[in-house]
Amino acid sequence: MTVAAQNSFISYTGNGSTAAYSWPFKLFQASDLKVYTVVTATGVSTLQTSGGGGTYDYNINGALNTVTLNNNLPNTHKIYLTRVQELSQPTDYIEGDAFPAAAHEDTLDKIVLQIQQQQEQLDRAFKLDQVNTGTTVDIATIVSERSGKVLGFDPSGNLIATQEIGTYKGNWAASTEYKARALVKDTSTNNIFLCNTAHTSSGSQPLTTNTDSAKWDLIVDAASATTSATNAQASANAAAASASTAQGHANTASTQASTATSQASTATSQASAAAASANAAAASAASAASHLDTFDDLYLGVKNADPSVDNDGDALTSGDMYYNNSSNELKIYDGSVWRLAAVDTTAFAQAGFAIAMAVAL
Repeated sequence: MTVAAQNSFISYTGNGSTAAYSWPFKLFQASDLKVYTVVTATGVSTLQTSGGGGTYDYNINGALNTVTLNNNLPNTHKIYLTRVQELSQPTDYIEGDAFPAAAHEDTLDKIVLQIQQQQEQLDRAFKLDQVNTGTTVDIATIVSERSGKVLGFDPSGNLIATQEIGTYKGNWAASTEYKARALVKDTSTNNIFLCNTAHTSSGSQPLTTNTDSAKWDLIVDAASATTSATNAQASANAAAASASTAQGHANTASTQASTATSQASTATSQASAAAASANAAAASAASAASHLDTFDDLYLGVKNADPSVDNDGDALTSGDMYYNNSSNELKIYDGSVWRLAAVDTTAFAQAGFAIAMAVAL
């Protein structure tokens, strides 16, 4: 069979209901296929095991065209199928032996698959384009000099091992050799600069007007940083003041709440006292009414004839009195008849009330 000019990998996004995924490319043996699952949100990948018992381990069918996971792949994951062909030529051609077309084609197919595999890896590699004039891609420094550093380019565009941020060299000074990515402080402005081109310094500060100004990149603007720090401090102070004011309001509210509680308690006490006074007044009124009723039943007042009932319409009782204004006599009821209580006197009308009160009390 022919081998089409195709990639040696394919990917799918899980949907939570699919476990089987198609492999549409030529494969000589199951072990040549690698299966990765990737968490989409983090990019973390896991190499799964053929025939394993893990959640997303897999099996390949006999036709070598379908990969089936142990579980459905969720929509938070992707699956990558990639061919990793062994870089070898296992067919042994013996002189004089038959030259079977199938075996010969398989050998050629494997070579093409190996080329496709390497091309796929090259496509993901860092490389110079076709029209780039740079020819040096080797890193000249030894292991100890490039350890802990990153890949960069020198002024000629050649690869170098350098530091990501650079080495701090302290205050800038004239007639000093500075390498690319060195950091210095401009003491005239307190700004921090990064050297973008290796050179021996000259001139004077500030570096923004120095003859080598183009070889320096401003990293930290001290004036802006100071302003930012001042603004941040002002914001912090304002926040603290607001917090203090809020605490003051909270304290005032608490005090007012305590005062209100105290006043409510006082009002309750006063209400209780008022209720007690009202009860006492009612009792006194009842007592006075009782005494008045008793007196009214005992002294019947001024009448022009002997009464047959008391002022309440009840039967007369022994000791009841009244003043007869026809005969000017004070009379007392003895239980059956009215009898004269004193000799005739016209002053009895005025004195009778006092006598009756004395008798009642």
